[in-house]
Amino acid sequence: MIKDFVIVKEHKNIISYVDKLQKQNSEALSFYPKCVFEREQEKGRLYLSLLNNEPCGYMYVGSFRSHTVKVHQVCIDYDLRRRLYGTALVSTVEDDCLENHCHAIQLRCGFDLLANDFWFSSGFKCVEIVDGGVRRNRKINVWRKQLDNSLFEDLHIEPAKGKTSSTIWKKNKKTGLISSFHRGKKLAEYRKLIYEENNNTLQTQRTATTDSSGDETI
Repeated sequence: MIKDFVIVKEHKNIISYVDKLQKQNSEALSFYPKCVFEREQEKGRLYLSLLNNEPCGYMYVGSFRSHTVKVHQVCIDYDLRRRLYGTALVSTVEDDCLENHCHAIQLRCGFDLLANDFWFSSGFKCVEIVDGGVRRNRKINVWRKQLDNSLFEDLHIEPAKGKTSSTIWKKNKKTGLISSFHRGKKLAEYRKLIYEENNNTLQTQRTATTDSSGDETI
C-alpha cells in the first residue's frame, strides 16, 4: 500500500489531464483525440492515479471481452516517474483482467524507450518486434504477460534496442521521395526501399571491414 496514492476511474479532470500528459510525451505515445478518451472513460477503460489527491499518471486499456487485453497508453508524470507508481497502476489493471477472465495483457513499446526495462522487470516478455513509423525509423517491441497458469508459455525473443533517427526521412522529404500524405501502398513501397538501402549499407560496411582486416582478401 502506497501512502496517499489511489487509482480511480472517475475524476473531474481526468480527460484534460490525460490529454495534456499524452501531448507532453508525444515522442513516446501514440496520439488519440480527446473524444476517444471521453468515450473510453465512459466504458471504464481509463485508469487515473492520484498522489495526495493530484493526478500523477494514467493507463488506457482496451476491451476486457478479449482473452488478451491491449494496453494503448500508460504514462506517469515526469517528476513522479518511479517504478512504484507504475507498478501499482499495472497491478490494478491486471487484477481487473483476472476478474474478467482475461488470460493475458499486451502492449507495444518503442525500442528506444526506457519503459522497456520497466515492462521486463514487471514480468512481461517480448514476443514480437514490428516496424514502427518511417519518420523516426523506429522498431516496436511487443510485450506480453500471461496472467493465468497456462501449460504453454509464450515464446519470447530478445527485445530490440536502438535509437530513433529522422535524418533519412528529412532527406527524402526534401527530394520528394516521401511526404506526410503517403499512405497504404506508397508507404509500404517506401518502407521496403529504406529497408533495402539499409541492408545494402550494412553489406558494404561488412565488406569494407573484411577487406581492411586482410583475413579474407586474395
